[in-house]
Amino acid sequence: MEKKSKAPIVYGYAVCLVAVITFLICVAALVNALIDMGDPLYAERDYTNAPSLASFDNYKMDLMKSPEKETSFVPDDETLKTMFESAKNDKIMSVKHRSLRTIYVNSLLVVICIALFISHWRWMRKLAKNDS
Repeated sequence: MEKKSKAPIVYGYAVCLVAVITFLICVAALVNALIDMGDPLYAERDYTNAPSLASFDNYKMDLMKSPEKETSFVPDDETLKTMFESAKNDKIMSVKHRSLRTIYVNSLLVVICIALFISHWRWMRKLAKNDS
């Protein structure tokens, strides 16, 4: 009587398990990226000493709060408004770029996971039918 190897069975189920785990991780990353795309100003809050971009008044107050009062320079409101708009647009574009990259990469991984799972699951079912 010929004894069949269990290596294909272990391999097939291992690939299916890894595909499911990767799928779940990618879906979570996709949800986070979609939420960040919806409101890029509040995504990835920077807790360093960077000025707040929530509003122009917050931005102005953060710039005026300087540890060294003598050396701090606060430009006029028109220049501050331009600086605020530039910083805000930079933040929005940066978050959108990172979110889109995350969406593309994780969407591709989801498709690969689905293909791997389906192909290996079908292969495992054929092995099970042949064994019986």
